[in-house]
Amino acid sequence: MTKVVVVGAAGRMGRALVRFIRNGTVPDLQLAGAVDLWDCPELNRDAGVMAGVGEAGVPVTCDLAAVAPGADVIVDFSSHHGTSGNAPRCAEWGKALVVGTTGLNAEQEAAVRDAAKAVPIVMAPNMSLGINLLFALLEQVGRTLKDRGYDVEIVERHHRLKKDAPSGTALGLGRAVAKGMGLDLDEVAAHGRHGISKDIRPDRQIGFHAVRGGDFVGDHTVIFATDGESLEFSHRATSRDTFAIGALQAAKWVAGRAPGLYSMRDVLGV
Repeated sequence: MTKVVVVGAAGRMGRALVRFIRNGTVPDLQLAGAVDLWDCPELNRDAGVMAGVGEAGVPVTCDLAAVAPGADVIVDFSSHHGTSGNAPRCAEWGKALVVGTTGLNAEQEAAVRDAAKAVPIVMAPNMSLGINLLFALLEQVGRTLKDRGYDVEIVERHHRLKKDAPSGTALGLGRAVAKGMGLDLDEVAAHGRHGISKDIRPDRQIGFHAVRGGDFVGDHTVIFATDGESLEFSHRATSRDTFAIGALQAAKWVAGRAPGLYSMRDVLGV
């Protein structure tokens, strides 16, 4: 059995992770700890009861250091601040880590990358198996359509409460296309448009457009458009459960791996 500690346990993703571990949705996983902030209303409550699956014998705590020794893998869906602080501690404790948090800045990502020198870490902008297959496909498409006159635009829709834009997944899709085309995404990305442009759209540009409203879990569409035709690749998440299941499959996969920074494509073998 792979023993898992869930960080951010009282959030929507955290509760789903606890539920699926307890239900055996991903086999051979055991809940070893549930962690959230010191002011979490669910603090000291049984994590299984909190997640609606009955008593698990694991209380929600705010002390990661107290439960980490019993873990094989720590799954972190807390916040960009929390994740960047937890990563070096996981490295110090020798614990594998799965990072599901999005919105990390360059400095916070660097903290995770540094930790991966000591322990195995899976970090992905999206834990969905389907979207990670799409990453692999888009890299191939970008390579095939490079210098063939196709414009690339990425449109994403998320619920009204999402804070970061564009989404980490949209950026991941853009990076996959850019890698295939031999481009640096930071140099060619354009975020939204307004007003009257003095110039026509550059050939080497990847546009991003973020929609926020309602309760969209996550819709992403990548458009390749040229004169006479367009090609679209879309992924729609209808439940956050898909992210939780993917993260748990990553947790099972990463336990016992050599130190390094891995992606969900490594988990899938693509």
